[in-house]
Amino acid sequence: MGLQVLVIFLSIFSQVLASLATGPRQNNSIFYEIRTYDIKPPKMKEFVEVFNKDFHLRTAHSELVGFWSAELGAMNKVVHVWKYDNFAHRTAVRHALANDKAWQEALLSRLLPLIEKQHNEVAYLVPWCQLGKAPKEGGVYEWITFQVKPGGPALWGDAFQAAINAHVNTGYAKLIGVFHTECGLLNTVHVIWWNESPDHWAVGRRSAHEDARVVAAVQDSVKFLESQQNMLLIPFQCSPLK
Repeated sequence: MGLQVLVIFLSIFSQVLASLATGPRQNNSIFYEIRTYDIKPPKMKEFVEVFNKDFHLRTAHSELVGFWSAELGAMNKVVHVWKYDNFAHRTAVRHALANDKAWQEALLSRLLPLIEKQHNEVAYLVPWCQLGKAPKEGGVYEWITFQVKPGGPALWGDAFQAAINAHVNTGYAKLIGVFHTECGLLNTVHVIWWNESPDHWAVGRRSAHEDARVVAAVQDSVKFLESQQNMLLIPFQCSPLK
């Protein structure tokens, strides 16, 4: 009798663990570090100018995916995304930066006094998404952050994918990437969209709210949602995504 109870307990326990698993992700070790800086309000213009001028000192060490400043939804904030092959790669990059006097003296020492607060996260692309590119330079990026229920893509992946695909299929905006966090604020999904202009973004949002395909898909996914917020971002001149 005791053995049977133990077997039942282990079976239930394993199911609970499975429900909390992060689920599948891309079939490699590549991850993205998402960095968010709050800039001192009088210093935003200076920060943009300094980084655009000497950004090559930083990108000499690792790949920059995108660098943006917030236009709407937040103020005096910059968001940048860096790609790493694995954690050993990031460790090597951080070590190299710590010993790079040109980076420290010409860029880092000038940027740090301009920053109010820093935050970073480790994120992976969801398994069904590849990193995209804007169809042309210019435009604005919408960065949407979803706080979802614990469980990872194994729990919410199918419903969330259907909602994203419903938006993609309407053609209102261009999908750039869908990321889920593994370090930092967990159970977070970041979705990046490109729009030709703020007005195109506004029209697309309004059209999506009235599109039956989008409404139906979103209704199936909101049961996994805790909260969401968005920002409209303007790319830096040096940003590969621009």
